[in-house]
Amino acid sequence: MNYEISGKLIFKEDTQQISDKFQKREFVIEVENEKNPQWNDFVKVQLVQDRCDLLETINLSESIKVYFNIRGRKWESNGKTSYFNNLEGWRIEKLAPQNPENVPMPEYNVEDIPPMPEADDLPF
Repeated sequence: MNYEISGKLIFKEDTQQISDKFQKREFVIEVENEKNPQWNDFVKVQLVQDRCDLLETINLSESIKVYFNIRGRKWESNGKTSYFNNLEGWRIEKLAPQNPENVPMPEYNVEDIPPMPEADDLPF
């Protein structure tokens, strides 16, 4: 199953080498709750193997869209069975800022206003 989610990158770990053949990297995005910002979601996503490099060009506080799959695992230890889920990212896109900050307003000059037409300049 493929899913996508958009948010702001707020945390990224370094790549962890788990074994000779396996590496992972985790990051967290903040997903804004438009009705109440106090209830924003913080979603942790995991990248594995060659996908760990997807975060290299992304800085903290940048808005991104993450494409991911849901992975569920079963783990048994000492006669007890546990289950856990991971969101496994496979693609990341940078999003353009919705409200660009610090964009200078164009200057307004009185000279830019065209002159008023004369009464006899009417086309009819």
